[in-house]
Amino acid sequence: MKKVVIIGCESSHSELFLNLLKCGYYPEIEIAGVYCDDIEIAKKISENYKIKIMSEYDEAVSYADGVMIMARDGGKHYKYALPYIKEGVTMFIDKPFTIDENEAVELVNRLRESNVRVTGGSCCKYIEFIQKLKKEHIDGKNDNKTVGGFVRAPIFSNNSYGGFFFYSPHLVEMICEIYGYNPISVKAFENNGNVTAILRYKDFDVTALFVEGSDTYFAYRCSMKSVTASEIFVSNDAFKAVFDEFYMLLLGGKQMRDYDSFAAPVKVLSAIKKTIEIGE
Repeated sequence: MKKVVIIGCESSHSELFLNLLKCGYYPEIEIAGVYCDDIEIAKKISENYKIKIMSEYDEAVSYADGVMIMARDGGKHYKYALPYIKEGVTMFIDKPFTIDENEAVELVNRLRESNVRVTGGSCCKYIEFIQKLKKEHIDGKNDNKTVGGFVRAPIFSNNSYGGFFFYSPHLVEMICEIYGYNPISVKAFENNGNVTAILRYKDFDVTALFVEGSDTYFAYRCSMKSVTASEIFVSNDAFKAVFDEFYMLLLGGKQMRDYDSFAAPVKVLSAIKKTIEIGE
């Protein structure tokens, strides 16, 4: 059995994973502890799922095979991850990876240097339609090459979990998954609480529309002669896909994602925030 601990259980994502575990999807995992800065939330999880409450977030470094860092506030993720990186513990880091680009780069460098296998981020990049657009973009040539794209998703900026960084990773990770994790530049505008950002790639631009307080997701990809478009629905399959990847790593599988792809969305979000502030 692989001993896994959950650090930061205030997000609904922790219960989604625990419910999948109860259904028998990950038979090789034993949840060996849970930690949350809010002890009442930890008590609720402990009572509902019969899990030991850890007194400190780094309590399990000597015995954990895997750690799932799920705090809603991405500003805590760097601190939570460091002691486990030193021990080579396989890691899941939920969105946002961090809320600071320098911390994101430092965290990625430490993971790489210690050869720690990692996955995580937004489950939205696993949505079937996002993967369809990704394949079309990669395969696109001649009249089917990409000439532009659009993704709409919610933000909920009025929060104590990092403000703009709390919910915006969903949209940015979808764009990066489809079109690539290294756009050249970003320009963004805020209007009535909503944010429109233009991500410039080498041969095309992609528009991101963050809509305050709306639950609607939508995406399209434009080629020379066609448009593929659809409303997007975040299903349990997308959540299961991201947890499946963590399970595969725990059992010794190869890391599927480049280390730098975890820091890239934080860089994009930081650029969006900066361009709104300075108008450049």
